[in-house]
Amino acid sequence: MKLEDLLLKRSENKCELCGSTEQVKMYEVQPQDNSNEENSLIACNTCIAQIDKKAALDGNHWKCLVESMWSEVPAVQVVAWRMLNRLRAESWAADQLDMLFLEDDRLAWAKATGDHENDGSVDLHKDSNGTVLQSGDSVVLTKSLDVKGSTLNAKMGTVVKNIRLVEDNTEQIEGKIEGQVIVILTKYVRKQG
Repeated sequence: MKLEDLLLKRSENKCELCGSTEQVKMYEVQPQDNSNEENSLIACNTCIAQIDKKAALDGNHWKCLVESMWSEVPAVQVVAWRMLNRLRAESWAADQLDMLFLEDDRLAWAKATGDHENDGSVDLHKDSNGTVLQSGDSVVLTKSLDVKGSTLNAKMGTVVKNIRLVEDNTEQIEGKIEGQVIVILTKYVRKQG
């Protein structure tokens, strides 16, 4: 039986964090050498997006941890600890964190990403108006840009379709202009549509 099938059976096709049955899939809790039943869980897209900092943290959504943090699944315990730490400014989360005990090896795993040292803020790619950008969006240039190392001049008002987010820099996106892939600063674009 495939690992994902085993996890779906264990979770009864529900997110092991919030209990949702919508769009659930296997999630591998990092860091790990190889996926197994201990270090992977079933999670919904809402939980995954917030865990991976691809969506803003919603404290009300994570009140589900009051129940799921008591799971016997190591991966669920580790994610619960990490998310409660991100939300520790909220009194309910701080209270739950005080009650949550992890064995030394699980605590070391939970701390391995350093995620617990951050607050709940999420860095998202945003255009010049503060609108969140996603891969595949179309944007309009709000300023004419000279492309370094090229004679190309991207004129203000140019539409750039199917952008790609630069993973480690929320101030940059990639897009094609006149068949050439270029890096564009998000402060010079506006989401189209």
